[in-house]
Amino acid sequence: MADPRISHIELDEATIVWRNADVEQERRVAIFDLIEENTFRPLRAFAAGHEGPYRLRLSVHDGRLTLDIADEGGALLESVVLGLGRFRRPIREYFAICDSYYQAIRRATAQEIETIDMARRGVHNEAAELLLERLDGKVETDFATARRLFTLICVLHIRG
Repeated sequence: MADPRISHIELDEATIVWRNADVEQERRVAIFDLIEENTFRPLRAFAAGHEGPYRLRLSVHDGRLTLDIADEGGALLESVVLGLGRFRRPIREYFAICDSYYQAIRRATAQEIETIDMARRGVHNEAAELLLERLDGKVETDFATARRLFTLICVLHIRG
C-alpha cells in the first residue's frame, strides 16, 4: 500500500557551520512537524514501484540543494538537485525577519511581535510556493511540507 511521506529526515551536519538556540528550536520543530504530517512523493522513485515512506537527507554544495531520497532501509532511490539562486533573496529576507522576531520576543510589545510574525509568515509562504514550483515534475508535495522544508533549507545556510 502506498505511503508517500517522509518518515525520517536528516540534515548534512557538515553544511551547518553555526546555529544558536533559536535556530536549533526552529530546526527541531520543523523536523517534528514534518515527520508528524507531510506529503512527499518523488515521481521517479514512485513510478519505479517505491511507494514510500521515504528517508530524506538534505545538503547544500556549490549553491545547490540536494535531496537524497532513500527507502526505509536506507537504500538511495534518487537524488533531486535544485539550484538555490532563486532562493537567495527569500533566505536572506527570512533570516533578517527571524532575527527581528527573536529580538522582539525578548523586548517588544505583543502588537510589534505580531506584525513581525506576519511578515515572517509572508516571506515563508512565498518561499514555500517557490519551492513547490522548483519541485514540480520531480516531487509532489503539499504547501505545509514545502514550508517546513524551506525552514530546513534556511538552517543549512546559516553562517556564523
